[in-house]
Amino acid sequence: MKNIITVMALSREDLELVLDESAFMKRRYYAGIHDSIYQGKTLGMYFEKPSLRTRVSLESAINSLGGRAVCLETAVPGQIWARECVKDQARVMSRLVHLVSMRTFSHEVIEKFAEESSIPIMNVLSDFAHPTQAMADFLTFREYFGEVRGKTMAYLGDGNNVARSLLSTAALLGVKFIWSGPDGYGLDNDYVKRVGARAPGLQFVEEPDPAKAVEKADAVYTDVWASMGQEVETAKREKEFQAYQVNEKLMSRAPGHAIVMHCLPAHRGSEITDEIMDGKQSAVYDQAENRMHLYRGLFSLWAGKWKW
Repeated sequence: MKNIITVMALSREDLELVLDESAFMKRRYYAGIHDSIYQGKTLGMYFEKPSLRTRVSLESAINSLGGRAVCLETAVPGQIWARECVKDQARVMSRLVHLVSMRTFSHEVIEKFAEESSIPIMNVLSDFAHPTQAMADFLTFREYFGEVRGKTMAYLGDGNNVARSLLSTAALLGVKFIWSGPDGYGLDNDYVKRVGARAPGLQFVEEPDPAKAVEKADAVYTDVWASMGQEVETAKREKEFQAYQVNEKLMSRAPGHAIVMHCLPAHRGSEITDEIMDGKQSAVYDQAENRMHLYRGLFSLWAGKWKW
């Protein structure tokens, strides 16, 4: 195992190993056990998009293991790659750092970088996928329910990068995935077919009625209606997605044990209300914390079981 670029590139056994190792590393963290497996090692980080959770959780994770991080960042799409080609950057970074994480607009850039790199590459967000977010979310899901096979996740909102990665993760773990949103914003049919080919047990349902979508859900998941780069569509999407807001009325249709999930940042009052974000069913802040533990788990695997 070398790179984490999409969840679909993993086997079910790989995914289970990541979640198990992350849970193990979280227990060590809370037990006050200080691992120094990255002493003298450096994580190189690319950031084309601003970040709170990704930036802080990555740095906290590598620091907790004795390593350090260096960051290349810009707020201008493509600026990092305009000065020097991807191939040259990948080959140079492979000689200067030990791991690379990439938060970019273009998924193709990550794929090209990985082709030329001789060190592990981790996609921590692209326009196509957000695999580490989805894996951290299912680490959270497991903490609440134990065995997740046979459980149901209902996702309300845009069929975006997070939704794709959640679908892939759910398929590999035997979780039913229900998408609910307005017509024209769903998951691409070709992508769903590819996931089904990778995980023949895929359970995927499109349910336009949000109340029906959540009625048997163990987790109700939402995300912003307009992602970074879609700001010009905000007003249009606010109108079209309004019926899919996660609020008290909607959650009254879900089972009492259901948890509410959001990858953050949230637009309170749009896709989710304050009452739900701050309510007893919210698992949002557990998800945010588990980003760090997921990274610690991945770093641990690269230092031991996953040789490169």
